[in-house]
Formats: sequence, C-alpha cells, structure tokens
Amino acid sequence: TRRIDSSINNMSGSNAPLYAKRSLRVIHAESDDGSTEYKRQVHKLSTSRLHTLATQMSYRLDEGHGRCTYHIGVEDDGCHSVLDYSAVSESAWVLESIARSLNAVVLERKMIQNEIEMSDDGKLKLVDNINDVLVVEEPPVLSSGIDGFNCEDEKEEKSCGDDEEASKKKSVRKLSAADEAYTRCELTIQRVETHLLDPSPLSLSSLSRGSSFADGVNGAVEASTLSNLERLKLSSPASTTCRKEESKVAGETNDTQHTVNTVEETLSTRNIRVAVVGNVDAGKSTMIGTLTTSFLDDGRGSSRTSIMKHRHEIESGRTSTSSSHLLGFRHSGEPIAGRDKIRANKMKTEDEIARESYRIVTLMDLAGHEKYLKTTIHGVSSGFADYAIVLVNSRHPPTHMTQHHLNLCCSFGIPIIVVFTKIDGCPEHALATSKNELAKLLKSPEIGRRPFAIKTEQDIITSMGKLHTLAPTIDISCVTGEGLDLLRKMLFSLPKRRRHEKKVDRPFEFLVEDIFLNVPGVGSVVSGFVNAGELNVGANCNVYVGPTNDGTFLKTVAKSAHVARINTSHITAGQSACLAFSLNKELRKKLRRGMVVVQESPTATKEFDAEICVLKGEGTTIRRSYQAYVHILNVRQSAFARDIQIVNNNALGLPPSHNAKEDTEGIVLRPGSRAKVRFEFAQRPEYIRPGMRMLFRDGRVRGVGIVTGIPQ
Repeated sequence: TRRIDSSINNMSGSNAPLYAKRSLRVIHAESDDGSTEYKRQVHKLSTSRLHTLATQMSYRLDEGHGRCTYHIGVEDDGCHSVLDYSAVSESAWVLESIARSLNAVVLERKMIQNEIEMSDDGKLKLVDNINDVLVVEEPPVLSSGIDGFNCEDEKEEKSCGDDEEASKKKSVRKLSAADEAYTRCELTIQRVETHLLDPSPLSLSSLSRGSSFADGVNGAVEASTLSNLERLKLSSPASTTCRKEESKVAGETNDTQHTVNTVEETLSTRNIRVAVVGNVDAGKSTMIGTLTTSFLDDGRGSSRTSIMKHRHEIESGRTSTSSSHLLGFRHSGEPIAGRDKIRANKMKTEDEIARESYRIVTLMDLAGHEKYLKTTIHGVSSGFADYAIVLVNSRHPPTHMTQHHLNLCCSFGIPIIVVFTKIDGCPEHALATSKNELAKLLKSPEIGRRPFAIKTEQDIITSMGKLHTLAPTIDISCVTGEGLDLLRKMLFSLPKRRRHEKKVDRPFEFLVEDIFLNVPGVGSVVSGFVNAGELNVGANCNVYVGPTNDGTFLKTVAKSAHVARINTSHITAGQSACLAFSLNKELRKKLRRGMVVVQESPTATKEFDAEICVLKGEGTTIRRSYQAYVHILNVRQSAFARDIQIVNNNALGLPPSHNAKEDTEGIVLRPGSRAKVRFEFAQRPEYIRPGMRMLFRDGRVRGVGIVTGIPQ
C-alpha cells in the first residue's frame, strides 16, 4: 500500500523539496468522522487553540466510545511529515497533557522510525524492506495513572515494573534522536471511568504560556512520588495485584493503603450531605464560604461572595436559591483548602476537590428569608440531607423562622447541629439569652432534643451516636476563626446516615432538580440526584424522561454524564450528577424541574394515597377538598384531599383529643391526628411511587406523611 506519489517528479519552484518530502504516504488518509486524528506537530499553542484541541479530542473519544488514536507526524492525507524525534515527542507530551485535562490516559505510545531512507539520487523514499522499520513502545510521560492497563494487557509473566523498565531500556537503546531520524508516533488514548487521576501536571493555560517539554517531564516525575503513585493506580484487577506486591516490598502501613480510593466511591459512599438553614441574618453563606475557601471573613461579607450565584444575592446579602458546595477532607481529617494558597483569587474546582479528598461533606446553602421559605422546604425535601446545621445569630434571640426550620428538619427526621455565629464582640448576656431561648425551642414536644455544648474533641466523640436525642451546639466566629476547627472536626466525624449504596440493585431513578436547555456544544442537560440504581451512559443508553404536562415520557439517549464536573460514563445511587440528552428543540421545551429519569417504561399518576400526620402547633382544620402545596422529594405541586379515612390513634397511645372528628361536613383532622388521605394533583400527573416521603403546607408546614399506594 505504500507508494511514492508520481506527481513529485512534476513539481517545480522553491517549495518542491518540501512537498517532495511530505508526499511519502505511510497510512491511509484521515476521515472527518471516527476515532482517529492526524497531527503534524503540536507546540507553542495559545490558550484558545488548546481548548480547541481539547474539544477535538473529546469528540474523537466520543466517536470511539471512550477510546481514540492520534497519529503524530502525519499529514491529513496520510503522508509522513518528516519530523525528528524531539518534535514528535514534544507533540505527544502536549497531547497527553490535554488528555489528562479530559480525564483520559495514554494506554499506548508507539514511536516509529526508519520508514524513510535516502535514495542513491539524494531523494527521500520509503524503505523497501518493511522489516527494517523500527517500532518501539515507550511508556507515556505521565505514566502514573495507567500502570493498571499496562499490567492487564501484558501477556508475558512479568511484573509491571519490569515491563516498564524493559521498555525504557529498549527505547534508549534503539531510538535515534538525530535530525535525520524521521519519526512518527501513534497514541492510543482511553477515557478513564474511575477518575483516579490527578489534574494534569501542567494545566492548559500553563501549556499556552510556552512551558518546555523538559519542564513538563520534570513536573510529571515530581507528581509521581510513591504516595501519589499508590493513590493514582487504577482499580483494575491486575493493578490491584501489582499494588499488593509493591506494598509488601515497600512495607507500607495500613494508613498509606487507605489513601487508595476511587473518586466514585468518595462521591457516593463517603459523601455526607448537610443542609444549612437559619434566619436571614445568621451568616449561612458566610460560614460555608469560610469553610470551603479556608479564608476568614473580613466582617463585610467577603466569604459569601465566593459562593453566591446571582448578582442580586451579592448586593443584598440574601440567598434566594439553593446551592451545593463541597468541603473535602483527607484521610487524616485535615480539610482541603478550596482556594489556592499562592493565587488567592483562584478557587479550586469541584473535580479538583473531589480527586484530593478521602471524605466529602456537601454543604447545601438554603435561603433564610421568610419569603423564600418555599425554596428552603423544597431544598430540604429533595436534598436527601444526612444532617442539618441550624445557624443562630448569637447577638439576637431565635426568631420564628428558626422555629420553622427546626420543625422542618424534625419532620423529615434529620439530626440537628446548632451553630451560634458572630460570637466575636457579642455581649455575654446576649449570648446567654440566645442559648436559653434556643434550649426552650429544642426541648419543646415538637422538637424533643436536648442541647449539648461542644467545647473539646472529646465532646464530639461523646455526641456521636446520640444525635437523634441530642442537639450539639458550637460557638463560632468567621472573622476570628474561633470554633471553626471544632466544627470541621465535627463534620469529619459525622457517620454516613443514608446508605444509598444499598439501593444500587433497584431500578435506576434520577430526580431532576435543575435544567439547562441549550448548553453550547452539548445540548440539553439536567442536573439532579441519583436516588436508586446505576446507569452506564453512551450511544446505546436509552432512558425515559418525564412526565410531561400530559403525563407522557420522552424516550431519549443519555449520551454523557458529569459527577462533580468530572466526565464519567457510569453514575450510581447517592451521587449528584448531570446528564446530557439527545433531544431536538421542540422536545427540549418540555423539560422541567421535578421530572424523573428512569430506564424502564414508567407511568405517571394524578392521584395517590398517603398516610399523614398533622403537626402540632398553629391551629389548622383539614377536611375533604382541603388544598395544600405538596412536596414529595423533588416534586412540588398543589393537591386536593379527595378522601379521608381515620387511622386508629388509640393503638398509638395518643390521647382522645388527638382523634380526628366527624361533623356534618365529614371527617375533620386536627393538629396531632393521623389519617389516610387520597390526594389529587391540581395541574399535571407526576411520577410517584409508594414509600416516598411527603410534606404538605399551606403557607407553613402543616403535616408530613408517606405515600402508601397509587390507585389503579
């Protein structure tokens, strides 16, 4: 198949020798589609060009279902670019760094020489004997993340280390770095599903500033210390075997072995979700900003501006939407700073925090103002919080909003941690008054908690396991930093309460919390929470999204997914993720919050049965045709009470005053009574299944319950 283009002999002019050199075809021409890309040389690139190359590589990976091949030193028509070894090696290093930024690794790096030789008349030609072509498999420059693949594919009975050393010796002995040693390279790139790679040793912006190839190699070697190598191994069976052998030789302790974790495992089984609620002036966003950035507040709101989403929130200081922020911890309990220590203005992204962390605490910032109470209730209902932090301004007694937030958390059975903020400069009598007032609220029958002051680390250990009866209280200041270390240790010590990994075997269920109709280059994207099951996204991943306003579901393809801004092909129960769908413009308009994504063909319903309990407190009367706003996980809609049946309260030991009563208009429910109620949604059908927890309100929370059945 190799040939010398006959048109060379007809060329004339000063550029004829150059065209002649690059007219030696070694492989077939490049195709616009598919998973193969040709590059002559990649070096000294601008930031915009690097992002273009990254987008191009992502496309090739998608075309090859996670794997692509790059031919370096080759023209688009398949002709040899006639470059020396150093130019090709530098290009391969840049492309490997770009692959790392896309969460991909180089599985195979082949250097090919001796394909071109000088003829007797002084012209270049392809070698006559194909056996003279030298093909050497070199280890990738950033090889710390792919040892598992090398071990798995190796057919000979040798250790991973021996193979790598042998490959290095072979490449040094046979490959030539002379100018006349014309070289081309084949890179096989694989997208990594387990996300065990650190960010690239040099970022794309660093590459665009003209970093040299030697600097990149030094950076890669520096990042490949023994501890990093152990942490960066891929979780394949072969790499696990190699890792055990290396551990025996190195004599590593169990603590070192604990650092080998997958990001997928960290973001699911070791991810604790904490809802942060409190009155409007309690300092919720400031506390979250201080914890996640590791920088103290200046007393004028500098910390909260780093996490707020909208301009009006920054200007008014009031949070109006719910947002999530990651607080990472290493295995020792040391918090991971969310802001770069050298460049204070640069914040770490979620994927950087997730890759460095052994345990993650997801802090959900909720609104505190009374007019945003509906948003706060929805955030607690759909957030699957393991714990709740209730903030109280130490300079003012608890308000009625504090009581609403306490009732809300207890209605969902969420353990409470109370944090008194702004204790710097707070008068002692004001702090004592706030604590006494809060103690009265906690000890009330609706809450039923006993306050427990956290002063030392031993107090944290004492409170663990008793959070359903105790309410730990911590005094902090985001300006002076007082109490923040105790709060961080408290968060790190919290055990996982919701075991979503036990729901992996159930059918896949993804709850949609937000929608993005037109993401450039991607299309329609939804974000939400994986409530059950697992999903492998790709071209063959058919899912159902809905229900729409008429109760139907849209059948589409989940083509890609992100978890903590990390591209992945697999999502599992307990993760907050984003899914990209293949929907046209008309179908995109039907997407809304509150939908569900499932794999099996589902059905929507407009009616459901629930067993409810009317909360004690302000007087309310519930009878037939009672209308309330219902929250069922991520679903929120008005509903009517169509039918009410009395539950035997005497079996529960409740006093006769709590029984539902019957009058001339039918059954009437009073605060504290229990009943079975059939609700009907007022607007559209929703996806509801038995076992879902519900909350209903008419302005304020009136009752809670559990969905017991769906009428046929």
